[in-house]
Amino acid sequence: MSSIPKQLATFAAVLAVLFAGGAVAGQLIDADAPHGGDAKASGHGTEQSHGEEAKMASTSHGSERSEAAPEVHGLAVADGGLRVVVDEPELRRGKPATLAFRIVEASGDAVRDFDVTHDKRMHLILARRDLTGFQHLHPEMATDGTWSTEVTLPEAGSYRLFADFSHEQDAITLATDLRVDGSADLVDLPVSEPTAVSDGGYDVRLDAAGAKAGKESELRFSITRDGQAVRTEPYLGAGGHLVALREGDLAFLHVHPIEDGEHGETSEHDDGVGFAATFPTEGRYRLFLQFKHAGRVQTVAFTQEVAL
Repeated sequence: MSSIPKQLATFAAVLAVLFAGGAVAGQLIDADAPHGGDAKASGHGTEQSHGEEAKMASTSHGSERSEAAPEVHGLAVADGGLRVVVDEPELRRGKPATLAFRIVEASGDAVRDFDVTHDKRMHLILARRDLTGFQHLHPEMATDGTWSTEVTLPEAGSYRLFADFSHEQDAITLATDLRVDGSADLVDLPVSEPTAVSDGGYDVRLDAAGAKAGKESELRFSITRDGQAVRTEPYLGAGGHLVALREGDLAFLHVHPIEDGEHGETSEHDDGVGFAATFPTEGRYRLFLQFKHAGRVQTVAFTQEVAL
């Protein structure tokens, strides 16, 4: 019997040693403990912080890239709570027709207040999917918010309609498809050439050396007729108007005229018009320049290759 108390005493002593060791170990891993415990907790916290910082940095960098990335327009039928609705998207080939559409809010109500941009409240751009058949029109708006214009599409195929406007000082480009009956004879995009001839016989040279994706490029067009430099007349509030569409998805680029003259026309010592454009990606783009001379609007097109 006397050996049992001795065994109990020995067992209690062992428990005391273990308890003391556990207390020390607990102090080492206690997040509130000083010295070694703090280093341990700091190590784990630092890893977690680094993870959170990496996530935040990634998000931040993504935001920076997103904010820095050039804007791409005209890829959707709806944007900014607005959408474009076309009354009749199917047209007869070569037949004059009234093209009518509305810009509607989420409620379905038609928008009727538009800002003036480039001297107009609405710019309507039409182009076939192979980037032929370009037209730049300025429809009239009825009191109910319906925009309409007469249009003739001479070739069959699928066309892209761009409604380019500003609403509450926000520039918006909405797009949808039109269909023209018949078998479409699609063509390849012309190769990039520095010169082209307008529909009225003006010779135009494009200088866009070094155009790179994501960086602003200056597009300078020199215009001559019968070998003589041409001074353009004001058109849509500038010396000319330029539309740039990306091959493939027909993304619509907003470009900005570089004003040379007092009223937007080129200066007396300048034989061309200039624009600032930022191409969002590498690839090929079709540039449609319009300028006015002798009271008539001229249109000329170029293929622009953009490198990384």
